[in-house]
Amino acid sequence: MVDNLTAEQRRKNMQAIKSQSKLEAIVTKKLWNKGIRFRRNVKDLKGKPDIAIKKYKLVIFIDSCFWHMCPIHGNIPKSNETYWKEKLSRNQKRDTEVTKYYHEKSWKIKRIWEHEVKNDLEKVIIELEKFIKEAKTNKGKSVN
Repeated sequence: MVDNLTAEQRRKNMQAIKSQSKLEAIVTKKLWNKGIRFRRNVKDLKGKPDIAIKKYKLVIFIDSCFWHMCPIHGNIPKSNETYWKEKLSRNQKRDTEVTKYYHEKSWKIKRIWEHEVKNDLEKVIIELEKFIKEAKTNKGKSVN
């Protein structure tokens, strides 16, 4: 795949990408306010999970419907279609590899779609609280 940008343009573009989305900020703030302690965007864990609790071997990813090709809302842009198909396909493949990695390591992994957060934030928070509570009580055992 050919990059249409110069090295300098690509560098500036990559610098503008934030490590935390608005969705992640909303979810993490709610969990933090409920007394749940975790780390965000943990660089030393595979896939750089949005939320991680190493003590319980637990990771949570909040996936954008566009970038992770949600089966309901994911779509490929009409312009430069070949590029986007390859790019989004690689993202999906990486997500599958990361999920498999954590399952093989007996970690608990949860993936939340962007539309789930937007449609019913409270339901997502309740599900995550339950997921985290299960991980605490089943420390060392795979729950998901």
